Amino acid sequence: MQENIFLVGLMGSGKTTVGRLLAKRLGLRFVDSDHEIEARTGATISWIFEIEGEESFRRREVETIKDLTGQTGVVLATGGGAVVHPDNRKHLKSRGTVIYLRASVNNILQRTMHDKSRPLLQTENRRKKLEELAKQREPFYREVADIIVDTGRPNVHAMVQSILTQLAGFQKRKVGEKQKRRSPNRIRKDNPTMNSKNTHLKVDLGERSYPIEIGTGLLKDVKLLARTVQGNRIAIITNTVVAPLYLESLTRSLNEAGKQVISLVLPDGEQEKNWESLMKVFDFLMEHKCDRKTTLVALGGGVIGDMTGYAAASFMRGVPFVQVPTTLLAEVDSSVGGKTGINHPLGKNMIGAFYQPEAVIADTSTLNTLPDKELIAGLAEVIKYGAIIDAGFFEWLEKNIEKLLNREDEALVYAIRRSCEIKADIVRQDERESTGLRAILNFGHTFGHAIEAGLGYGQWLHGEAVGCGMVMAADLSARMGWLDESFGNRIRMLVKKAGLPVVAPALGAERWIELMQVDKKNIGGEIQFVLLKALGKAVVAKVPEDMLLATLKECVASN
Repeated sequence: MQENIFLVGLMGSGKTTVGRLLAKRLGLRFVDSDHEIEARTGATISWIFEIEGEESFRRREVETIKDLTGQTGVVLATGGGAVVHPDNRKHLKSRGTVIYLRASVNNILQRTMHDKSRPLLQTENRRKKLEELAKQREPFYREVADIIVDTGRPNVHAMVQSILTQLAGFQKRKVGEKQKRRSPNRIRKDNPTMNSKNTHLKVDLGERSYPIEIGTGLLKDVKLLARTVQGNRIAIITNTVVAPLYLESLTRSLNEAGKQVISLVLPDGEQEKNWESLMKVFDFLMEHKCDRKTTLVALGGGVIGDMTGYAAASFMRGVPFVQVPTTLLAEVDSSVGGKTGINHPLGKNMIGAFYQPEAVIADTSTLNTLPDKELIAGLAEVIKYGAIIDAGFFEWLEKNIEKLLNREDEALVYAIRRSCEIKADIVRQDERESTGLRAILNFGHTFGHAIEAGLGYGQWLHGEAVGCGMVMAADLSARMGWLDESFGNRIRMLVKKAGLPVVAPALGAERWIELMQVDKKNIGGEIQFVLLKALGKAVVAKVPEDMLLATLKECVASN
């Protein structure tokens, strides 16, 4: 019999409508958990919430979902909050295929505008309530989901057909995985495309969507490069550290894929992320008569990625480019999301553009040659994702930080994948920081950028400055009365355990404030900080000057 199918998602995401059609197309029985609870109790969900309270409803929901998932041949539409309870997640994940119907807050508001039957939306500010629920539940939806489907399209029948196609592919992959587990010797260990650690993600931006490929040996995967690096003429931009390690290998693979390759090697270092280096890229492209069909490939860390992306955005008003990050920091952060640019003596990343790559190819094999200091610097951005949006991931990092420091493959791949998933989803929702959501990715960066500029670019690595900046931001969050001190201490301990600095350099209070006033988040000359209201919940806010000065006094070296 057909495997059970479970639908999860926020209220109004279309679970009941889609579920009925799926069940009809598959010849299965459709059940709605909320309707089942009403049938069992003889009362409406609204009545249960009002008379017995939400806690009583959730207990009934756990019992109902346990029973329904234990049946066979079922398409089950769950309530929007069902995934919050761990027992429900366990039963959903183990007893069928879970489809997450993802809908935007705007779409849900339109669909539920006149719906009076949803207890949690009986509030004056429905948008705020939905945004809170979406942020709380999104990690749980993603945790249980085997397939994620965006429900923005108006034609529900076309969407159901798309789901059926994805279901067929997913079930085929499951069969293949089972066969591999039964016959492990049939898998060639020297073939990177067969490595189970390799991961494919997508940054979903409509027509400008692009893949993130994560895995080992990708720089030698000719088929992958042929598929993801478009165009016949390729210009690789790299630096003096990375070129001796990977330029020849990547060039050879691209040549085998039928590409014509030229390359430019720039000096290494954050201090080289400037106008002069950018002009060298433009000079190189002009001298080699590159055109709009030339694809730039950024082979290196964040400096090369940011600068190559800005060159691609500007040369002939825009040419394609591909990110090939070779540092942990670049693989988890700077290569994803389309922020490109160079530094100015008065401020970091103040000159640049939003310009998305055609693909990101993160070969984790390159981390084997990464100096310990660079690896540690990259961990700052990984810790950031747990602190701002995923408390569960933060807890995982606390337990596995030693494995990451020891470069254990499985731990590194998981940390990179989860970091990219979080950033890709934030970029999908707020590509150009128009709603303020993407700004939370700058947790620790206002302090960190001040450290980099104040000491002179290159004295501290970017990740070192961000790590220390997160400790300072956590301290400031606690002073605002938002973050429990215990959480602030956990952030400080994890940053310290990762080998990152937790004491900021003494720049002088006036100089600190002067440097922080030159920040892209600032509005009307007022400093905006990314702070925490809880572990996994970040906000952008202004702070009283006395609290900022107190944080500087607490976190800055005394001499």
